[in-house]
Amino acid sequence: MDFILLDYTALRVIWWLLLGVLLIGFAVMDGFDLGVGTLLPFVAHTDEERRLVINTVGPVWEGNQVWLVLGGGAIFAAWPPLYSVSFSGFYLAMFVILFALILRPVGFKYRSKLESTRWRATWDACLFIGGFVPALIMGVAVGNVLLGVPFHIDDTQRIFYTGHFFGLLRPFALLAGLLSVAMLVAHGAAMLVIKTDGPVARRAARIGSVAAIASFVLFVLGGFWLSFGLPGYAIGSTVVSDGPSNPLLKTVTVTAAGGWLANYQATPVLWLAPIVGLVGALLAAAWLRAQRGGLAFIASGASIAGIILSVGFAIFPFLLPSISQPGSSLTAWDASSSHLTLWIMLICTVIFLPIILAYTTWVYRVLKGKVTVAEMGSNPNAY
Repeated sequence: MDFILLDYTALRVIWWLLLGVLLIGFAVMDGFDLGVGTLLPFVAHTDEERRLVINTVGPVWEGNQVWLVLGGGAIFAAWPPLYSVSFSGFYLAMFVILFALILRPVGFKYRSKLESTRWRATWDACLFIGGFVPALIMGVAVGNVLLGVPFHIDDTQRIFYTGHFFGLLRPFALLAGLLSVAMLVAHGAAMLVIKTDGPVARRAARIGSVAAIASFVLFVLGGFWLSFGLPGYAIGSTVVSDGPSNPLLKTVTVTAAGGWLANYQATPVLWLAPIVGLVGALLAAAWLRAQRGGLAFIASGASIAGIILSVGFAIFPFLLPSISQPGSSLTAWDASSSHLTLWIMLICTVIFLPIILAYTTWVYRVLKGKVTVAEMGSNPNAY
C-alpha cells in the first residue's frame, strides 16, 4: 500500500526494539517499586519507618505499572504467537505474578486502616511478597527464554505448550531470577536513599550496595554459563525477513555451548550492552555506599538496561525458542502481526508514548524531595 512508508522488515525490527524499550521502561520505572517492597522488612524497623518507606512509592506505583500494561499490550498486538505461548503456557507463573501484584494495592490501601500490630505486619508481608515474587519469576521467565521453552506448532498453526510450572525452575533460570531480584533491590535502594533520610536511608544504602555487587557477580556467572554450558539456537534455512508470519517455514538448529554469543562475534559493538550492565552495577554499589542516591539510581537504571539489552542482542532474531521442536521457535521474522497492523501501532506509539513520558516527568517533578515524618503527619492522603 502506497501510504505505508516502511517495509515489513523495518517495521518488525522497530517493534522488536520497541518491545525492548517497553521492557526496560517497566524494569526501571516499576522495578524500583518492586525493589522497595522487597526491602521493606529489612530497612524499616518501626511502624513509623515502615510508613516512611511505603510513602516513597505510594504516590507513583500505579503510574509506573503503565509500563507493564504497555509491554503486555505490545506483545499481544505486535507478536500474537508470542503472547499465545507465554500467557497461556506460563499460565500458572503468570497467575502467581498477578496474585502478587494484586497484593500491592491492597496492602497500600488497607495497611493503615487499623492500629493493630498484627494487622499491619500482615500487610507489610503482603507488600514484601508483592515486590519479591514478581521480580523473581520475571527473571526466571527470561532465563527460560535463553534455555528454550517446550512448545510446538502443528500444521494448522495451533500452538501446544507441553511444559509445567516446576519445569520452569531450572538452575540457569533460577540464577536469572536471583539476578532480577538483586538488580531491582539495588534500584529500589537507590530510590530510598533519594527519598528518605536517617536510619532508613543508611540501611538501604548498605543493603543496596551488597545487592548491586550481587547483580554484578550473578551477571558474570550467567555470562560464563551462557558461554560454556548453554546451547543456543540458529536459523538453518534462508532468512526471509519480509515473509509471512508462519514459524514453520524455516528450519532451526541447536548450536553448541556459546551459540547465543554469535551476534556478539558478528557485531562487536554489541558488547557495549553487557559492559554497561556490569559497570553500572559497580557504580551503583559505590554510589550507594557514599549515599549518593541520584547517581546510584542512574547507574542502577543503566545496569538494568544493559542487562536486558544483553539478552535481547544475544537471542535476536529469536523471540522464544522451542526446546521440544526447534523448528517451531518464534522469531521477529515470522511471529509478528501484519504489515498494516504494525504500521498503525507505530503511529499510535509515536503519538502517545511522548505524552506518557511528558506526564511521568511532570509527576516526578511535582513529587520531588524527601518524604519526612512531618509531611506524612500533615498529609491526609499519606499511607
